Amino acid sequence: MLALGPKHDLRGTAAEQRQSPSEGHVPGRNESHDVSRGQVRRASPDKVHSTGMRAIGMTDDDRPLRCLVTGATGYLGGRLVPELLAAGYSVRCLARSPGKLRDHPWAGQAEAVRGDVTDEQSVRAAMEGMDVAYYLVHALGTGRGFEETDRRAARIFGEQARAAGIRRIVYLGGLTPSGVPEYALSPHLRSRAEVGRIFLASGVPTAVLRAAVIIGSGSASFEMLRHLTERLPAMVTPSWVRTRIQPIAVRDVLRLLVGSARLPHDVNRTFDIGGPDIVTYQEMMRRYAAVAGLRKRVIVPVPLLTPRLSSLWVGLVTPVPGALARPLVESLKHEVVCAERDIVRYVPDPPEGPLTLDRAIGLALRRVQDADVATRWSSAATPRAPSDPLPTDPDWAGGSLYTDHRERTVAASPQALWRVVEGIGGTNGWYSSPPAWFLRGWLDTLVGGVGLRRGRRDATRLRVGDSLDFWRVEEIEPGRLLRLRAEMRLPGLAWLEMTVDRDPQGRTVYRQRALFHPHGLAGHAYWWGVAPFHAAVFGGMVRNIATAAESAAPEPARTH
Repeated sequence: MLALGPKHDLRGTAAEQRQSPSEGHVPGRNESHDVSRGQVRRASPDKVHSTGMRAIGMTDDDRPLRCLVTGATGYLGGRLVPELLAAGYSVRCLARSPGKLRDHPWAGQAEAVRGDVTDEQSVRAAMEGMDVAYYLVHALGTGRGFEETDRRAARIFGEQARAAGIRRIVYLGGLTPSGVPEYALSPHLRSRAEVGRIFLASGVPTAVLRAAVIIGSGSASFEMLRHLTERLPAMVTPSWVRTRIQPIAVRDVLRLLVGSARLPHDVNRTFDIGGPDIVTYQEMMRRYAAVAGLRKRVIVPVPLLTPRLSSLWVGLVTPVPGALARPLVESLKHEVVCAERDIVRYVPDPPEGPLTLDRAIGLALRRVQDADVATRWSSAATPRAPSDPLPTDPDWAGGSLYTDHRERTVAASPQALWRVVEGIGGTNGWYSSPPAWFLRGWLDTLVGGVGLRRGRRDATRLRVGDSLDFWRVEEIEPGRLLRLRAEMRLPGLAWLEMTVDRDPQGRTVYRQRALFHPHGLAGHAYWWGVAPFHAAVFGGMVRNIATAAESAAPEPARTH
């Protein structure tokens, strides 16, 4: 099935959430949140602008424009939803796992429904009563056959949109080079172009926005740029670093996506979108270094590195895994510069104009430094990663489920212990044998997995769906339970569960469970092969987490 909210390769899309006034829209004083209706309304919905148009977000019959957003669990959708709400639209999210949306700041203001874009019935139900449908998913990195999956999902979406009376489809595609035949494009750009054509021929007015590299905190493109530039003061690079591209800031992408919902009914076409700067990737790295206050980078392009070798190189140097880096790299082989800017006729530029490259880099860096990244490229489900929930139902009773269970009484308050548990991973590490964890992450990277370098979205807070190194948060009960599901390459399914509790005497207790459901003989062999190391890895983890909590606890909590 097609994962909703994937890692968008060239776009790293959407806008910075919780924006400062310099970065984008900030809800005004006349706006009020109507949580019970799952929308944000203006205080005066009948107000007419000086242009004679009704207030943004309202239809001709003075009701909020109703928008369906696919991919809300991903990088783009997670940022687009709050902006649509702030514009006065009513929002419904279609997601395979709606539970992943529950901890977003806007969760109480938008409706979430379960479904998959490859399932006609769920798409039909999700589109009922909607005016605009945003299509923000694709099968990037899902392996062979992804083009057919993209094609089938787009056809289902277009057909159901027409049947439901949807007024407009808005789709974000990739900017393709002019003069290059489609067969010469990378498979993913070719598939993006095909999806756009399917929507344009669906009978529903469609706006296909085509962007190249998008600069924004947490996007795959920005993370690739940031880590390549920061970690390599001197580098031998592929020849594609000399290719001209036209990057665009996430804020401007978001502004255009939101504005596209109100395009005239007769508009059914593609629009090229880009920022004011046209640069080579090499120049973009040097400008990043200047904005970040780094020394001038020495960059030597060579023609020997193929896209495959380049993607492996990017996968080793940056947190972006090779499976995702390859389509990014392949899409940079050709020049991608806007051939037109017709979108400004319908969605005008702000008075100060679109963000420059240097300004976009600066704003993204500020978000990273302030640990204020709303969504990341890893927010979406990792292709081919296990998605099965923790096996607690009777169907698993007859299956194999290995468990490593440990617990320890902690001389600290439950609150102090929970702060350590919720802060695990990323730069804080895993409180046990750093060389062993590093080796496991390195091995996962070598076989095409995500490795340990994804880190955390936020240094202190977690929410359901967050990626955490090579884990993903499957469940969190603040103050009590954190359950992680492994996304490393394994011959089976694995979970790590951490619980903060009290015993009958009122003492704080830390409980930890590692669970593994093997797939075939290889899975059983894997468990017994690593079992001798569990005492050092998991046992050390329990001891060190307890010690960290006790060290951070105030003196009264040490009296147990």
